Amino acid sequence: MRKHLNTIYVTTENAWLKKDGANVVVEVEGKERGRAPLHLLEGIMCFGHIGASPALLAACAEAGIAFSYLSPYGRFLARVEGPRSGNVLLRRTQYRVADDPARSIAIARHVVAAKVANQRTVVRRTLRDYGASLPAEATQALQAAEAWLTDTTRRIVRVTDMETLRGVEGEAARVYFGVFPRFVRSDNPAFHFGGRSRRPPLDRVNALLSFLYSLLGHDCRSALESVGLDPQVGFLHADRPGRASLALDIMEELRPVLADRVALSLINRGQIRAEDFVCHEGGGVTLQDDARKTVLTAWQERKKKEVRHPFLNESMTFGLVAHVQALLLARHLRGDLDAYPAFIWK
Repeated sequence: MRKHLNTIYVTTENAWLKKDGANVVVEVEGKERGRAPLHLLEGIMCFGHIGASPALLAACAEAGIAFSYLSPYGRFLARVEGPRSGNVLLRRTQYRVADDPARSIAIARHVVAAKVANQRTVVRRTLRDYGASLPAEATQALQAAEAWLTDTTRRIVRVTDMETLRGVEGEAARVYFGVFPRFVRSDNPAFHFGGRSRRPPLDRVNALLSFLYSLLGHDCRSALESVGLDPQVGFLHADRPGRASLALDIMEELRPVLADRVALSLINRGQIRAEDFVCHEGGGVTLQDDARKTVLTAWQERKKKEVRHPFLNESMTFGLVAHVQALLLARHLRGDLDAYPAFIWK
């Protein structure tokens, strides 16, 4: 089993990253702020105006360390990578399967079924942990959502065309996010959730979710590239220039498990406050710099937690799940597995 390596998140404006021997060094205004051995890293993510030496970029590319640039608020900007690795035959198979409606929907069905099942688990955990303290109306809404999501996971296996499958996924998202406010335990009206909004997020909860989804997308893309798959060519998400469609496919299974749970924990435990966000005149909401650091710390801690993989029946950290799913998908495409075993959280 692959080791769960670390990711360095650099959020200080105008920081400079360089290579010193076998280490990456972070400097701010000419003073060293931190260093880490390259062999312990799987990624470096820079938020904002961060510079890096050519020697460090070359070392990261050679070692397969993903080096990504994002806006201060988590929007992906660019990525530095070395020569593509992996079996070219695997990628050719991936392209052929993506062009075959029958084979691609077989994979997409498993992805959507796992996503809906994991959304249902979030609902069930809310009922288990807080059901006794919830108003009757809230409990009934959660129970209705749980029943609907359960029925939908069964219906998905009978879907035979991609447009219908995407429609079912959209319905499930509306039901899930319709009860999402019930998951938020804060009484502060600043954390009111009025439905999922993107580009820009229109409230604090959406801003937090969008930032975490950016982190998850980085991890999924890195996992796919590490096993030799092309993150641009997916099965559920259609091809679009500049979009990592296969990374989005793998993300769907893990959004409720990782990103949504981290967001809810931060809010419900009071680790994130209303004043940790900036509300812009245009209506968008973004995280403050210090709040981003709090979120990144919680994200790393979540990735270190142990979980038992339902297909492999092995314990691993959450941080390894994306890599394992990429491996399982590659094995399915090669013909070693009859079907793609998507990740279902229990």
